[in-house]
Amino acid sequence: MVIFWDWGRGVRRGRTGLLAGLLLAGMSLPALAEVEPGDLTLTVTPELNGGATPYTREMVLLKIHGVYRQPILLEEVIQPPLANFTWTQLGRDHWSKTRLPDGQTAIAFDRTVAIFPHHAGAFTIEPFVHRLTVNDVGERKVVDVRSQPIPFTVAPWTAPTGGPDAKEPWWLPARDVSITDSWSRDPETVKIYETVRRTVVLEAQGMLAEGLPPRPVLRTRGIITFAGPVVRETIITPAGPVARATYVWDVKPGVPEVIPLDAIAIPWFDTVSRTMREAEIPARQIGGGLPDRETDGAKGAAASALIAVAAGVLAFGLGLALLGFRRERGTLRLPAVIARDLRRAARTGDANAVRAAVAAGEAAMPALARRWRERPETREALAALDRAVYGPTGGATPDLVALARALTKSEPGRAFGPAPVLKPLDGPA
Repeated sequence: MVIFWDWGRGVRRGRTGLLAGLLLAGMSLPALAEVEPGDLTLTVTPELNGGATPYTREMVLLKIHGVYRQPILLEEVIQPPLANFTWTQLGRDHWSKTRLPDGQTAIAFDRTVAIFPHHAGAFTIEPFVHRLTVNDVGERKVVDVRSQPIPFTVAPWTAPTGGPDAKEPWWLPARDVSITDSWSRDPETVKIYETVRRTVVLEAQGMLAEGLPPRPVLRTRGIITFAGPVVRETIITPAGPVARATYVWDVKPGVPEVIPLDAIAIPWFDTVSRTMREAEIPARQIGGGLPDRETDGAKGAAASALIAVAAGVLAFGLGLALLGFRRERGTLRLPAVIARDLRRAARTGDANAVRAAVAAGEAAMPALARRWRERPETREALAALDRAVYGPTGGATPDLVALARALTKSEPGRAFGPAPVLKPLDGPA
């Protein structure tokens, strides 16, 4: 669903002119003045993000401003075709009184149109025409007030990765991007074959809804997912359109174990800072938590029994710790910040930054780092990375994106294992 105001050519004719005529009839302006050059002016100004040349599909605001010394009886804006752009008008036209530098009062007309270029190149925005019916010395006179043509350049993307023409990652130019992740119930309390609904809302400022990415893939071992329809909408604000997409999945675990759901990164181009950034659908896990509380007496008794069992398990676990055993976490995964830095560095091809992120991950998760070294493919890729970064003559850089993908996967933790810290109680003193 797309919601936006497109005050089309047919809608504006007559009705807007009548509204403007009624609005301006009471303004204290000379009614019988002769129309002279400079009495009616129309300008169109592109509002660029930070003054930078825009990229494909990046929003640019056209500020249309008219200043008229004559009373306006009827009016109609004739817009150029804008063949190389998608466009939408932001709200209604605004009429007001303004005072000129010479002290006289005039009528001000303002309209804002958001345009989105289709591709890179050099274009010309043809003149806008404001067709006015004015009172010229007691006679009705139709005057076409034209703006100047505007040279308009759309820059090609020259960075090594990303960009409007790349299939991956999705090109998402916006002023800001936010993600809201909600569940119909706590996913950690979901049992095997039960269903929980996940809803993710992606919101981007300065975009139309059709520019948002398709639904992300939510797939991992042990779950069955049913994807619902994607709901898209565009909310018009004075600062520009806000695009919103709502993604829905029904998730059902098919195994009794804890199921980790990895974070899903959504790269986007910050049109304010002119840099690539990353939003993230957070990582979660299915199962592994305490069940929901029940209110009736029978369920309360079951909960009390469960607490007793949990206390016994805790005591047993403490005894194992005293006997020199340890239990690792059920799931091993990189902290979200390190994983995000690792993926970003891999996408930009920065081997040094990838190695720094790997070092941070090894320090934060030594058990996970040992898993990396146990697998031949990741061990060889890490060795190639070390040669490329630290070798005296360098070396071939491995596939950084594939390496980052392998290192950011969740790993199941080992259940129990002997701890080398404490000696057995029956050993020699």
